[in-house]
Amino acid sequence: MIPKFLKKRIFTAPVTTDSTTTTDGNPVASTPYAKAPINQLYRKLSGQLLDVAVKPKLLGELPEFDADDQTLIFYVLQDYSRSNSILIDLQTQEHRLPPALVGVNDAAHRIKENAAIVFLNHPHAKDTPLSPRLSRLVSAVLQYPELKVRLVPVSILWGRAPEKEDSLFKLLTADNWEDPSITKQLFNIGVMGRDTFVQFHPPQDLRTIIHTHLKDDTEDSDLVDAASTDLKDPSENVTNSDNKQDDAATPHYALVATADSNRELVRTIQQQLAIYLDKQRASMLGPDLSDRRNLVDKLVYSPAIKHAIEAEAEKTGTSVREARLLAKGYANEMVNDYSHSIVRGFYKFLTWLWTQLYDGVEVHHFERVREIATDYELVYVPCHRSHVDYLLLSYVIYKSGLSIPYIAAGDNLDVPVLGPLLRGAVAFYIRRSFRGNALYTAVLREYMHTLITRNTPIEYFIEGGRSRSGRLLPPKMGMLAMTVHSQLRQTNKPVVFIPTYIGYERIMEGGTYVGELKGKPKESESLIGLLKVGRKIERIFGTVHLSFGKPLYLSEFMQKFDVSANSLPTDRTDTPLDDKTSAMVDNIGVKVMQHINKAAVVTPVSLLSLVLLSAPKAALDEESCREQIALYQGLAQQLAYSDDTVITDMSPQQIIDYGIKLKLIERTPHILGDIIQIAGKQAALLSYFRNNILHVFILLSFLAALVARNGRMERSRLDSIAEQLYPFLQSELFLYYPAHGLADTINKKVDTLLSHGLIVELSDGMLSVPESNSKCYQQLQVLATPVGQSLERYFMTLALLAQQGSGNLTESEVVDLCHLLGQRLSVLYADDIPDFFDRALFTSFISALTRLDYLQKDEETGVLTFDHRINDIAHHAKYVLTPDMMQILHQVASLDDSEITHAITEISNKKQRKFGRKR
Repeated sequence: MIPKFLKKRIFTAPVTTDSTTTTDGNPVASTPYAKAPINQLYRKLSGQLLDVAVKPKLLGELPEFDADDQTLIFYVLQDYSRSNSILIDLQTQEHRLPPALVGVNDAAHRIKENAAIVFLNHPHAKDTPLSPRLSRLVSAVLQYPELKVRLVPVSILWGRAPEKEDSLFKLLTADNWEDPSITKQLFNIGVMGRDTFVQFHPPQDLRTIIHTHLKDDTEDSDLVDAASTDLKDPSENVTNSDNKQDDAATPHYALVATADSNRELVRTIQQQLAIYLDKQRASMLGPDLSDRRNLVDKLVYSPAIKHAIEAEAEKTGTSVREARLLAKGYANEMVNDYSHSIVRGFYKFLTWLWTQLYDGVEVHHFERVREIATDYELVYVPCHRSHVDYLLLSYVIYKSGLSIPYIAAGDNLDVPVLGPLLRGAVAFYIRRSFRGNALYTAVLREYMHTLITRNTPIEYFIEGGRSRSGRLLPPKMGMLAMTVHSQLRQTNKPVVFIPTYIGYERIMEGGTYVGELKGKPKESESLIGLLKVGRKIERIFGTVHLSFGKPLYLSEFMQKFDVSANSLPTDRTDTPLDDKTSAMVDNIGVKVMQHINKAAVVTPVSLLSLVLLSAPKAALDEESCREQIALYQGLAQQLAYSDDTVITDMSPQQIIDYGIKLKLIERTPHILGDIIQIAGKQAALLSYFRNNILHVFILLSFLAALVARNGRMERSRLDSIAEQLYPFLQSELFLYYPAHGLADTINKKVDTLLSHGLIVELSDGMLSVPESNSKCYQQLQVLATPVGQSLERYFMTLALLAQQGSGNLTESEVVDLCHLLGQRLSVLYADDIPDFFDRALFTSFISALTRLDYLQKDEETGVLTFDHRINDIAHHAKYVLTPDMMQILHQVASLDDSEITHAITEISNKKQRKFGRKR
């Protein structure tokens, strides 16, 4: 049954095969097929020549087809050219896909095509821009409900340089609807042949496409039903034998385009496919580039910066011209100067470098980025582990077929030689601190706004700096707020944030990080320093992992916080964000960190670190080590932290051998069984990799510690203690479990421990440890250890506050004193593990206490006040910490007034000397 809105505008005609068909009402024509033997010889010779000159690189994943499926496969190209046709044919042969330049013959549906390629812009469509082959396929699908046709859009890039606006090179290589000349094709082959890229996009069902458009064009629901009936799934189309005999005796007729019917349908489908390929091309190349000088001028003379310049001139008493020159200087400091030749050079160099340094670079969940790249403004927000992050993420994105993002880099990297190279590849430079500089802030906001409205992918490290401990640092909201500010000024594409986890198995700056945590002066952050470190370390760095977390859509946060789009003036950069929007920015920052942790990769090295650092003397016999590793793998897989979390599939023995290969652990032979222990001076470094995945196991460790330290505990008691202490663990490790559903989470974790025999459930909801001489008991003790260090820091901080009393210390003084106490505790009792003296962890704990209103901060003096509830928190720590450890922490935190005064004075003098060196 044909929809009524088509009945008035269509007629039937025999399906064309290899002869030219013209009618008064049908301007679409197909050309006669060439003689097959000549075609085959031409294609063979051309293919051999092209195969020598062109070495295409495949981007993305290959489409999958069912070998037994009767579906007809056609590849869709934007423009016709002989070189593109042959290139696709070579690629389909190489990757064992349905061939592109082989005739498609389906007698049952009267389809006879000399190739399986649809050109959207075809030179033989003289009187209409419609593709002849696409028109015939649409007609056939409309007539035959059982016919299956799938279209595979294909992108071919002869070079990946973004186009320059008003570029002569762009004019020379631009595609048009005419048959590309031999000269142009030879130019592409000769100049771009070694820089050619091919990407097969996901197949699209032609019948589904047609049905969607017919349904969209139908206003009456009855007509929709009619269209649905006419286009129903072939599996539901049942015909009897008589009908089949009639079909065999009667010539088939297809719906073909007239001036106002099928032609409109074909045009709509063709436009959809063309837009799809255009978007894919844009996502791979990025937007057209402006000349850097022109971009700087556009920034300086934009309405927003004009206003900022006038405000600066009025504020400082200088002339507008001087303020404009200052703004131009700021713009020149930061603006990127993209050069594709530099990008290609970096790509080749890094391809070589990664093979020298790493066993491999593993990428997880990148397909979710590719799926949204065409329709969203991508903002990558990775964690920051190393200077290598800058290059590694850009390399993976470029290799995977998307345009590389512009990276907000600290101006400390803008050094001679290296600085211009990074600026020409990925970086735009920003100052480490510009608080109070209104004009600089305005220029940076306007530059960010320009990048976002031009649909340029952006990357910035939301932590602000590299993590020295392996944990995520609290998010810095500055760049995040600028992104939101831009989106609220003007909406082009909607913004989506891509949380990205980066995990190493050895890190070049590891020794430097430990030194800085211990109090050594911070070294200048530069790639030159990184290369110096790299020369000192053996080139055994294991495998690097990049895992792309679930995208966070800004529009969803705006809806949640009731923030209106386009709510800020377009010609101003200094409009403040209201309270709702500020709260939204803070929420986005926390969600980004949580999603980075969700995408964590539990690597062999991080598992080894977690196991051995929890064992007495950082050593286990090899059998126990294997069993503990297997236990952690089982726990992580049985109750996954998140669907995005990746667990290594190495066996426990392979993990141990791998750690020995990386020289992080060592095997000591013994007649009663070999001993696995941490290699000399590696414990501090291994704590870094343990902290990468600590969040995955922290609640299991917490519950294990509660039962292990008390012998027995009621299940309901676990919930109340967890409710009291969980917010601090959540704040430190960015756990995503909501507090209102914590009881259910705790119950699932307890059930997991019970299933592995690590705890035993007695009558009346009582939980108990296993037999003390059992293997499960020893495993429980090891599992219970990791959470202890966090709770020890909490207790030490609370003990210091209680001992000094309310209203006597400021936040910075508490953090500084805890840092000193942690250093002392680490040297005396904890094998110099950096976790005890990481200043960021104490800052996070104080912030959590303030947010939860356990501490109150005086706005003028910064002094902290509190009440008896501080002691209540400390009271709960006794359920996890041993009496001996609590006594040690009390002693360490006990400082008299003279010691406090001396310590604060020394810290203040040290900060002043450090500030003087920076200046």
